[in-house]
Amino acid sequence: MPRVDPTQLLKGVLDLAVLAVLRDDDGYGYDILRRLRAAGLEDVGDASVYGTLRRLFNSGLLTSYVVPSDEGPHRKYYALNVAGREELQRSGKVWQGFALIMDDLLRERGTA
Repeated sequence: MPRVDPTQLLKGVLDLAVLAVLRDDDGYGYDILRRLRAAGLEDVGDASVYGTLRRLFNSGLLTSYVVPSDEGPHRKYYALNVAGREELQRSGKVWQGFALIMDDLLRERGTA
């Protein structure tokens, strides 16, 4: 029987996870990575998060700004814009529907 690879599941929802992490507070790359890991997504990779931030920014879902730092290089912060908030709401509803279906499927088979 094939084993479920958490990293494959994560690839499908990383955009949504990043948008959710930025819902209430702007963040820079490492800060966003740290928040995702603290939330339980320990398998998320640095390159995946930075690539996701670039893709979401290029798609018009995030804005960015630079904050000078006395402790090292300037930090590029990302924030949700109106389009990003709309995508978070839309994708969140899709995810919640999918999760309910999976919960039902697993419960019917006696594995949940």
